[in-house]
Amino acid sequence: MLGLYPVADIRAAEEDVMARVPEGFLMARASFGLAVECARLLHEVTGGVAGQRIVVLVGSGNNGGDALFAGAELQRRGAQVIAVPLAMGRHEAGALALLAAGGRLVDAGTAPDQLLAQADLILDGIVGIGASGPLRAGVASMVARANRADALRVAVDIPSGVDPDSGAVGEETAFNADLTVTFGLAKRGLFAMPGREFTGAVRLIDIGLDEYAGASHWQVLEASDIVPMIGEPRIEDHKYRRGVVGIAAGSQRYPGAAVLTVGGARYAGAGMTCIIDRKDGVAAEVIRAYPEVVSAHDDPRAMGRVRAWVCGPGFVGDHHDVELISAVLECEVPVVLDAGALGALAADHGLRDRVHARHQRGLTTVLTPHAGEHAALFGDRPDAAAAIGAIVVRKGPATVVEDPAGGGFIDTAGTPALATAGSGDVLSGLVGGLLAHNAQIDDEDNSNGITAAQVVAAAVWLHGMAGRCATQVDRPIVAEDLIRVMPDVIAGVRRGRLPC
Repeated sequence: MLGLYPVADIRAAEEDVMARVPEGFLMARASFGLAVECARLLHEVTGGVAGQRIVVLVGSGNNGGDALFAGAELQRRGAQVIAVPLAMGRHEAGALALLAAGGRLVDAGTAPDQLLAQADLILDGIVGIGASGPLRAGVASMVARANRADALRVAVDIPSGVDPDSGAVGEETAFNADLTVTFGLAKRGLFAMPGREFTGAVRLIDIGLDEYAGASHWQVLEASDIVPMIGEPRIEDHKYRRGVVGIAAGSQRYPGAAVLTVGGARYAGAGMTCIIDRKDGVAAEVIRAYPEVVSAHDDPRAMGRVRAWVCGPGFVGDHHDVELISAVLECEVPVVLDAGALGALAADHGLRDRVHARHQRGLTTVLTPHAGEHAALFGDRPDAAAAIGAIVVRKGPATVVEDPAGGGFIDTAGTPALATAGSGDVLSGLVGGLLAHNAQIDDEDNSNGITAAQVVAAAVWLHGMAGRCATQVDRPIVAEDLIRVMPDVIAGVRRGRLPC
């Protein structure tokens, strides 16, 4: 699990380390790691470092110093390095190191377009995590020129123009990196939108800050973090012990929503999937698609074996839907509300009060809104999860899983291919199935340390990875493709090698 830290925490950790190590130690480690990653990228793309033309865009601070020292190392490895200072001051020791290695320093007014056009790699060392707000005009112009160049682009710590805490991008532009080499601790702005669009691949260089950093409130899940939540059945397991997930979904208008929701739930590890039969023909369609699914006419509150409920996909918002949503919210197990249930929640303060009451009783509720549903529920409130007392999955580019306790997860597995009808239904089923399989999260004796928000984030990650795998066939995908590839995704994660 990769922790994401605000600038204030990173600065504090740096100060603690610098008080214990020789002057220049952190910059030496950072710049050497940066040079190694640049060399690796050049090897992968061009076949080597020797003879490659590297242009280093240099600001006045430590970010520029990191870039200059890295440039010196690359010059010693045979590259032709030219540094272009873009500020009144510069990191003098870094500049001297580059010159001593045989590199060059040129004025920013010296044919910048020609320099950039001839570059094989452009290194962005203009501004780092200490900067905020939009780039000044002259720098923004140089960044725009660099973005147009036919060269590899590498950002130092964070792309210039991207806010390291929020991921916000200034009014003009930001450096559009193929690779961002960041140091010590990861920054949220590298993964949050819109900054994520500018970072490219992210490489984290260890410079010794970990032991001086506190707990991170935001994280990014990695494949190894998913494994404990999708483990293979144990010898003593039976279908009920593995968990039963209940589905209240679909309508005569949208029967497919129930089919897709159940399809997402089936592979999440639960031993049984059960759909509420509302005598509208939907349950029969689900069972025709998936014969192992069972149906029930029971009141959800009487179905004691269900360990998690998914409610709302395909609902149309009539009073029957609201009654069922209300009944599900009274169940003492995790509940996932999606689609039609979210519309009902936005319109009915009584339902919202039920969600908040569940939170006060220590029960997990998960809301999975897209941007429009999020606006209807919360307006522009930044603290949506805490306000309603539920885990909020704000779907979209870089989907965010917000924990009502604070912080949460930013997803990195998703793909634009997931923007297809029914994809959200598959996700809600997957979330519910994974919650049912990991039902001990709401128990006081939960000894594995897995939180409900982590389980939800794992489902989002698996959903995103399924989208990636489905697109490997190089054609447009539909929601059913996500269900088709899910077994291979889960098998790949269990075996430690992703299928795509």
